[in-house]
Amino acid sequence: MNLPLIDNKYFNSKDFTTNLLTKAEYLDCTFTNCNFENSDISNINFMQCDFVDCNFSNVNVMHTVFNDANFTGCKIIGVLFQNCNSFLQSFNFKNCNLNLSSFYQLKINKTKFDNCTMHQVDFTETEAKQVNFNNCDLNKSIFEKTNLEHANFTTAVNFNINPSYNQIKNALFSKNNLSGLLKSFNIKIK
Repeated sequence: MNLPLIDNKYFNSKDFTTNLLTKAEYLDCTFTNCNFENSDISNINFMQCDFVDCNFSNVNVMHTVFNDANFTGCKIIGVLFQNCNSFLQSFNFKNCNLNLSSFYQLKINKTKFDNCTMHQVDFTETEAKQVNFNNCDLNKSIFEKTNLEHANFTTAVNFNINPSYNQIKNALFSKNNLSGLLKSFNIKIK
């Protein structure tokens, strides 16, 4: 499908719940305070785009491309990122709420999650090498058969990662959050 190219545009305070975003390739665009909640952004390409203070809750991202996309202060609840087009996929998240979202079986290597709330996020069978979880709350997030080699959890809280079921070689943890590696073994730390 040949999509029209929309280059270097600013979208401010747009409501895409009633007027859907045009199917296109968006290059170097900025979306600020836009509402995408429950909308369909499937088959849209976002390349080098910034999303600031946007609501992406329950958005349909089937075959959507996020290449070098940055999300800042966004509400991204219940988004199934595994439905995206994974070719050249790369994104970073800062001050976002990603509760109930899923990265199931994706390669998200080197992704940065900075100061994010990430309750019940699914990382099952995800390749998450060198991912940085800086000041993230991972309460009830699922790590099952996840490759977390060289990932950084030194400032993360409330995670529960069973070292027997995940690859954690050279991952970084602080002595203050080691209990997140031992919960599954029913070990009590005082």
